[in-house]
Amino acid sequence: MSSQANFPSFRFANPKPGEESAIQKLKWLGVLLFACALVMTGGAAEAQQTANVPRIGYLSGSSLSALASRIEAFRQGLRDLGYVEGKNIVIEWRDANGNFDRLRELAAELVRLKVDAIISPGPAVTRVVREATSSIPIVMASDTDPVGSGFVASLARPGGNTTGLAALAPEMAGKQLELLKEILPRLSRVAVIGNSTNPGDAQALRETVLAAGSVEVYLRYLDVLDPNDVESVFRAAAKGRADAVLMLGNPILNARRKQIVDLAVKHKLPATYSRPEYIDAGGLIYYGTNYNDLFRRAATYVDRILKGAKPADLPIEQPTKFEFVINLKAAKQIGLTIPHKVLARADRVIK
Repeated sequence: MSSQANFPSFRFANPKPGEESAIQKLKWLGVLLFACALVMTGGAAEAQQTANVPRIGYLSGSSLSALASRIEAFRQGLRDLGYVEGKNIVIEWRDANGNFDRLRELAAELVRLKVDAIISPGPAVTRVVREATSSIPIVMASDTDPVGSGFVASLARPGGNTTGLAALAPEMAGKQLELLKEILPRLSRVAVIGNSTNPGDAQALRETVLAAGSVEVYLRYLDVLDPNDVESVFRAAAKGRADAVLMLGNPILNARRKQIVDLAVKHKLPATYSRPEYIDAGGLIYYGTNYNDLFRRAATYVDRILKGAKPADLPIEQPTKFEFVINLKAAKQIGLTIPHKVLARADRVIK
């Protein structure tokens, strides 16, 4: 006796010619609906992922190419902290290409984008961004005197929405003067060129005056309040029989660095400068803050802010690295010989 149960048998009838076309259409419709569901699910996931990626802004008054080494240092700082641009962080790059009148427009654009933080390379940009927002965190990659500029309440407790790094090393102006005396033992008259409205210049000038007494050098301060004053102050320095020039740092002078370097050569005046970019433009000596290091460290502030820290609670940090650069080509142009003991101390020598 068989233990197999008797199941009813079924026979599928072949579809009629008209029915086969309808079945095929239903199959394709199902595939299409399934594909649409996948696309919509994937799009939603991608949108959610993009929304979670932090977006920061970087605003520069100069062209980005003019500050290429500093920007690369900032990017390297981000990479060291695990950020990869375009993957887990988005950077909105904006520059005024030397047209500072455009800064307000560009700052407003970054504010409209609701970026998580805005990085400023210098005081001119910081001031404009602070006018544009009081809520978006601002990270200063460098500022000569953030307290004197009114950007922060103090270095220890900035308050407000601004923090970052100060290129505050006013003692370097005095060291530059001592360096000039070492290169030019008979140095007796130095023209100090700056901008009296710039807080950083005022502090550096005070330190220079103090150093002048110890090296027995007479100083003559020449004020540049307008870009058109640059040529006249160099004529005044030469007419006053200055032995050398010490350039203080501010946006007006930095924007004219090529003209300034050329005027120093024209009047055969040895000069120390406030930014290493002057040396790249043909200047003689830079001895001061390592700005690339400041920009690299600015990435740490971005990281801490993205992780929830408040700018008001992040102390302003100051330079820890300095650099000494000499341009022997510039020395040759004005007939100056740099002592070997000075060359031996340089971090970089341009031949």
